[in-house]
Amino acid sequence: MIDDRPRYMISIAAELVGMHPQTLRIYETRASSARTDAREHPPLLEADLERLRLIQRLTTELGLNLAGVEVVLRLEDELRRAHERWSGSTVRCAKRSRTFTSSTGATSCSTGTAAGSTRQR
Repeated sequence: MIDDRPRYMISIAAELVGMHPQTLRIYETRASSARTDAREHPPLLEADLERLRLIQRLTTELGLNLAGVEVVLRLEDELRRAHERWSGSTVRCAKRSRTFTSSTGATSCSTGTAAGSTRQR
């Protein structure tokens, strides 16, 4: 299968997101220490450009330094993964609920409490 997603060299990506190419190279060098890709500056994908736009917004509009940006990006990634896990468990729960409902007539999916019970807040 051929990956036909657009890829951008740093100079083009910098122009598209409104950053200086050297700034992107600094970001890329900092990020490459965590990457196993042997290429020094691999072409950037659209998702990379979106992340760069977020970095620019965090640094210019909110005044975060790069350490703060790293924390925000890490938390955003953790939140995305948690949401994906939660969405997956909701789908599995809905499938179990349909199976359970058809065989027993019950109408709810358990979310950590007994069916029919209410959780006090």
